Amino acid sequence: MPDTCSTSLTAFDDFVAPPCSDFVEILYQDDDILLINKPSGLLSLSGKNPLNRDSVHCRLVHGQEGVSPAFPEAKLPHRIDFGTSGVMVVGLNAASAKHLNRQFQARTVKKCYIAMLEGWVTDDQGQISAAIAKHKDYFPLVKVCPVIGKAAISEYSVLQRLEQPRRSLVQFTPLTGRTHQLRIHSQTFGHPILGCDLYKSDHSEQMAERLLLHASDLYFEHPTSGEPVHGHCPCPFS
Repeated sequence: MPDTCSTSLTAFDDFVAPPCSDFVEILYQDDDILLINKPSGLLSLSGKNPLNRDSVHCRLVHGQEGVSPAFPEAKLPHRIDFGTSGVMVVGLNAASAKHLNRQFQARTVKKCYIAMLEGWVTDDQGQISAAIAKHKDYFPLVKVCPVIGKAAISEYSVLQRLEQPRRSLVQFTPLTGRTHQLRIHSQTFGHPILGCDLYKSDHSEQMAERLLLHASDLYFEHPTSGEPVHGHCPCPFS
């Protein structure tokens, strides 16, 4: 089948992450899991390029000198994008990581994000439904495509509308977990996330020094006790 949703874009296949001086903060710890705050500008997993070795996983496995010990069996059942900050859950052993992975695959984990968008979002709340497909010629970009894309749904509510320049602080609750979902959905409905380098308008990337997207809340079942867990990490830009 021909790709009927092709666009002309620039490739991003030689990315090298700049050094990240911020630490991975441990928000909660027990024998089976960690809740951490990932800083913006740090990869979740080390890249294939040896220059991209630094990552959340690398720092947890080897420890952060003077900050946190090594967790040699740490595994990441989910990841958040390089530019996104906020709460992540870490499995500290194979059994807990496997249990958490099943929860993510079953979509029983609820995730909430805070984002600052360009312009004023008209409706106080709503839903963005736009199918997302891999952009085979321009990794790591994705594209909205109803022909070959997979269903993707993001709910939003406006928390605040700000002036000079006009922008909207929004809470997102993604109902699916597609790559770059919130970033491309924001662009699709005309309000790209400030600081985003991939899905942007003429001015939105220059309106912030970082991607203004933060994973604020995570709801899941503890892999050992079965008790509900609510991980929360305050937003640094709200």
